[in-house]
Amino acid sequence: MTTIQPTGHNIQANGIRHHFLRYPGPGAPLVLVPGITSPAITWGFVAERLAQVFDTYVFDARGRGLSSSGPGLDYSLDAMADDLVAILAELKLENAVILGHSMGARIAIRAAAKDDSRMGRLVLVDPPVSGPGRREYPARLPWYVDSIRLAEKGMDAEAMRAFCPTWTEEQRALRAEWLHTCYEPAIVTAFEGFHTDDIHQDLPKLKVPSVLMIASRGGVIEEADEAEIITLNPAIRSTRVPDAGHMIPWDNFDGFFDALDILLGTSFGKK
Repeated sequence: MTTIQPTGHNIQANGIRHHFLRYPGPGAPLVLVPGITSPAITWGFVAERLAQVFDTYVFDARGRGLSSSGPGLDYSLDAMADDLVAILAELKLENAVILGHSMGARIAIRAAAKDDSRMGRLVLVDPPVSGPGRREYPARLPWYVDSIRLAEKGMDAEAMRAFCPTWTEEQRALRAEWLHTCYEPAIVTAFEGFHTDDIHQDLPKLKVPSVLMIASRGGVIEEADEAEIITLNPAIRSTRVPDAGHMIPWDNFDGFFDALDILLGTSFGKK
């Protein structure tokens, strides 16, 4: 398989700088919105394969990677959803597939509820279903904060093993290299938002075709949560990925793409 080399870009949208990596592909545009502490480059191994089918864009959310960061910015879910809407408009993308993982899936849901005019479909990968009056997100804030503070001082793949024991050395090294770009107040705000923002109110508003990918392990989306989501929006189709925790492609790379084949009708499994 030929390795697809990304190009890096910066654009101005919603009043700030957004950095993204583009993995050019033959098909429709796909915008990948990563999770709470995942700079765009850490999704490169996934984006390379996505680019076999889609023209793939991977963004650094504000406060992460090479996008605008620091004090004075709004790091709320609404601000990040407005970013996504503005990015699609600035790049003049049409019928874009929005693939959001974890926090990125919540961003996609809120953005589509606001303005889905440039979206073709949503792929929601294991979004946290915590919120007001609901059970807590299973991860704990110190896991993020402690690792970020170590990364700010400088850490290597071996030190990252304590936080990501099942990852490969290459994956841990890349996270160790880039985690310091995750601005701690942005991460704290997003984590708190997992418990104060109600994405369930947005689900009935989704008009764009939407699918849900669920990790078989990790407890982010339990069977009752899946049933509630489909009750709120019966058009949503779902599938579970076996042998995978919340970071699905890190745990079961082929299973992630098999799930996309089921949900999107693609043929990644045959490539």
